[in-house]
Amino acid sequence: MADAPRPVKRTSKVVVLTGVSRGLGLAMTDEFIGRGHTVIGCARSGDVLKKLQHRHPRPNSFQRVDVAVETEVQRWAAVVIKQHGPPDLLINNAAIINQNAPLWQIGDPEFSRVIDVNIKGVANVIRHFVPAMIKSGRGVIVNFSSGWGRSVDAEVAPYCATKFAIEGLTRALALELPASLAAVALNPGVIDTAMLQSCFGGSASGYEAPAQWAQRAVPFILKLNRSDNGLSPTVPGSRSE
Repeated sequence: MADAPRPVKRTSKVVVLTGVSRGLGLAMTDEFIGRGHTVIGCARSGDVLKKLQHRHPRPNSFQRVDVAVETEVQRWAAVVIKQHGPPDLLINNAAIINQNAPLWQIGDPEFSRVIDVNIKGVANVIRHFVPAMIKSGRGVIVNFSSGWGRSVDAEVAPYCATKFAIEGLTRALALELPASLAAVALNPGVIDTAMLQSCFGGSASGYEAPAQWAQRAVPFILKLNRSDNGLSPTVPGSRSE
């Protein structure tokens, strides 16, 4: 069997990032680009993406993609890989949460949508980017988990279920990757985002803002490498509850 290709070191990384239109994704986009890296992002909000593209011109690129729709991910990945090559960092950040309610009151459409975005969306992105990363012999996959992927709370059962799934999916993926790649399930901590506000209401403002969080999180993510494969870290310094 031929040896796997040796990873090529880059000082500037190509970062594929989902869910760039708001919250942590938007904050990470600004921080990665501010540090000299290229961000190839997607989200479902076309208007926000136009503004992002104006603020961060090419080679950065922002496309309207619903990660829960595999054909959209497939088309997007093909274009990205052709234009930019395989990403150095593949960050599955896009996620949604159910409206606070006991599990038995959450209807099938809402439950299914949370599953489709938070689990199947991650699998779709992995399916269409990771083979090129394996072929190139380099790259780190960062799947965003949550404190609610390691503990639970009432009225967010569907979201908790998806983030527990991300923990297991990532650990299994880590066993399947060649030694030159890594997969990590990252808990960002508790940050004042629209998602947190939907759960905590006004008390969400007592937590750290996304831009402030990104100043710590992005350097931490940039340092992840193949020695971290299969780990489930939390962004250092983040509040976990």
